[in-house]
Amino acid sequence: MSLANIYRLGLKELKSLWADKVLLLLICWAFSGAIYTAATATSQELHNAPVAVVDEDQSPLSRRIVGAFYKPYFRQPATLTLAELDREMDLGTYNFTLVIPNHFQHDVLAGRQPEVQLNIDATIMSQAFIGATYIKSIALGEVNEYLTGQRAGTDLPIRLVPRVRYNPNLTGVWFGGVMEVINNVTMLTIILVGAAFIREREHGTIEHLLVMPLTPFEIMMAKIWANGLAVLIGVTFALTVMVQQVLRVPIAGSVPLFLAAAACYLFSAASIGIFLGTLARSMPQLGLLIILSIIPLMMLSGGVTPRESMPAIVQNIMLAAPATYFVRLAQAILYRGAGFDVIWRDLLAMTGVGAVFFGVALVRFRKAVTQTQV
Repeated sequence: MSLANIYRLGLKELKSLWADKVLLLLICWAFSGAIYTAATATSQELHNAPVAVVDEDQSPLSRRIVGAFYKPYFRQPATLTLAELDREMDLGTYNFTLVIPNHFQHDVLAGRQPEVQLNIDATIMSQAFIGATYIKSIALGEVNEYLTGQRAGTDLPIRLVPRVRYNPNLTGVWFGGVMEVINNVTMLTIILVGAAFIREREHGTIEHLLVMPLTPFEIMMAKIWANGLAVLIGVTFALTVMVQQVLRVPIAGSVPLFLAAAACYLFSAASIGIFLGTLARSMPQLGLLIILSIIPLMMLSGGVTPRESMPAIVQNIMLAAPATYFVRLAQAILYRGAGFDVIWRDLLAMTGVGAVFFGVALVRFRKAVTQTQV
């Protein structure tokens, strides 16, 4: 193995990447616009939900409940009649409709329990359940305050005091932007390294490399360090500029520690990219293989939904994926400020799994080189 050969091949790889304007545009977008979009355009929180009220009572208490729907959680409540209710729900005009019956205030003051109907458009999934909880809390709070002067109900035997750690305001932007950075490390590394191998084959330059005194190991390492450097530069820009400056998301942990862990992870992700590149014969085939591999890695590694909510068999299978350990240690560093003493087990497991992927990719790459020579 010659470090000089790896270095020179890496420089050639960087020049090829610089000449590929499409991949450069992808890198720029993935670590700038995609970060901002993921953080601000998508939200699991309740925001400006359209709500309508059928107030058949028209009493001070019913008007008090209607007036308790405020922005930014709800829009100004619209007034409907019972005849309009079903049609507006079918059209999807309102996500929530509240029906307050006749004699509502009278029954409440008489100690009865009148039924207030809440219709929910459950096609909005998580926001439907969050909104239902908010509306129930609003209605009960207004009734309690109207009757007793206090929003809280009867005294409970305990007092639960929640202390929200790491995201005290429950701001979704904090999660979306940082997780997009973590996921893009996997996506771009696989794409860049796999595309580099296919580009060598399509341009015929792989044959030029094979007649030179180079080993498959040197060719692989050159592609890994060159494309990995491009990804690390993009990650550094995304965290320091897009996340911390543009989105104003505080990073709890050490950015250099995260970059060091990401550099270790790049070997694993790049090995997957090289393996896919040896299987594919063209860029379209590589694109299909990347879709089949990246989606499970991103969806099941804990970056989109917690691993604890997945079936046990899926959790066990994903232990063989280096992305699982990378997502876990990245969240620990960036969200909770974890140090090396906390993440070293995940780092060691990720390195071990990555070494296996690297070995498999190297064997496959050598076979592909042999077939090319023949």
